[in-house]
Amino acid sequence: MACDPIRRPGARPFLQAAVLASVLAGCAAVGPDFLAPTAAQPADWDSWRSGPDSLRDPISTAAPPDRWWESFHDARLDALLDQAREASPDLRTAALRFAQSRLMRQTVAAQRGPDVGLSAGVSRQRQSEYGAGTRMLDAIAPNNREQLVSVLSDPFTLYQAGFDASWEIDLWGRVARSIEAAEADVDASAAATAQARLSVASEIARNYFELRGAQTQLRWLQEDIATAQASQDILRARRDGGQIDALDVSRQEALLADLSGRLAPLRAQEAAAANRIGLLVGQPPGALRDVLSEARDADAAMPDLALGLPSQVALRRPDIRAAEARLHAATADIGIATADLYPRIVLGASFGYESFKDGKFGEWGSRRWSVGPSLSLPLFDQGRRRSTVALRELAQQEAAVSYQQTVLRAWQEIDDALTGYAAERRRNLELQRKLRASGDALDLARARHAGGLTDFLPELDARRTLLQARRDLAQSDSQLRIGLVAVYKAIGGGGQVAPRAPGS
Repeated sequence: MACDPIRRPGARPFLQAAVLASVLAGCAAVGPDFLAPTAAQPADWDSWRSGPDSLRDPISTAAPPDRWWESFHDARLDALLDQAREASPDLRTAALRFAQSRLMRQTVAAQRGPDVGLSAGVSRQRQSEYGAGTRMLDAIAPNNREQLVSVLSDPFTLYQAGFDASWEIDLWGRVARSIEAAEADVDASAAATAQARLSVASEIARNYFELRGAQTQLRWLQEDIATAQASQDILRARRDGGQIDALDVSRQEALLADLSGRLAPLRAQEAAAANRIGLLVGQPPGALRDVLSEARDADAAMPDLALGLPSQVALRRPDIRAAEARLHAATADIGIATADLYPRIVLGASFGYESFKDGKFGEWGSRRWSVGPSLSLPLFDQGRRRSTVALRELAQQEAAVSYQQTVLRAWQEIDDALTGYAAERRRNLELQRKLRASGDALDLARARHAGGLTDFLPELDARRTLLQARRDLAQSDSQLRIGLVAVYKAIGGGGQVAPRAPGS
């Protein structure tokens, strides 16, 4: 009875070496270990501000709402953002990229296990009468060469089937570092997806308030045109009756023409904002006409600034998380390049059947097998591998600088957003005072004109001032909400953030 070749004494040293190598595999990974950087941050919201103290509003350290756009209390805006989550092309693209990064991580992680494959084939063959296989006949059987050649060169059918297996022992952590880099890429892709969600929500909200601002100005403008038209009719009648001259009528006609000329640009602004919103939610032009029709609901009061703690900005802002993940991947790439400086050991084994007789193909005598390690040792490559290590180290330093720049840029955007919002709040308050004063001035001018104390010119000037004040206030109300959207975007959105685990 033939013994199993796997159990022969000669195979035992290899098996022992394989067991020892598998124990050592992954025990040490060359290259630097990643340490999460500490993002620079101010002690409180009043620090790291370049604006004057007069442009600083009180900021609450309470966590901002997760769905921060709901703080505007606008049901139509909420519905648009819910629709964008399902249909936005930008969010769908980001989700597909995230799925690709996860599959890439699975692909890289597959290197950790063995690679096993099956093969089978049937081929019809004929050997050359003067090929390498028949060359030895000239030396060992010169007298019978022709007879042996005729037998060896006779066409035959070869049947083959079996499997092959190989496994690279990760002695230096090349595979482990590759998986680490792939996982960092997944983290970067997840942060990019969060950035896409934040950008889409911010852009929809910004364009929505631009559209509402244009609609409010259109409503005021149309009322002003109707009032100016009625005043013009009255003035014409008084002119025809000889009570006034044509100058007052001409001035009123000029005012009416100026107001009418403002309609087309505002309508174009409204249409452009609607189209931008439609693109963000994956809808063609005009599809959201009913949803975006003018809403005459009273504007809700502006919410207080609840931005959480400054230390949460680095955890909340997706671009900072993405920069950290890229730094992590660059650090792992150094280990991958360093591992290429050391030898690789691959364990291989194959087993199968091979026969040129179909009746003998499945018999034990037709078996073939091989087992053993292979070693790849880099000796001389003119410094290519070491240059690659140096290149990866420079890439890591670049990623570290990029991370620091991303953090500084984040706080610059926060300062700009907070200062801009505070400035608009103060402008809005002054415009409210201007509107009240303009209304009082118009009432007084009308009373004096009706009493014959003045001509129509003071009333006309007072009306122009009032109309401009209403338009300026409507624009400021829109800009105030856009400014708050910019603040929420600058801090990375809303919601609680989980604390980072030590060493992560």
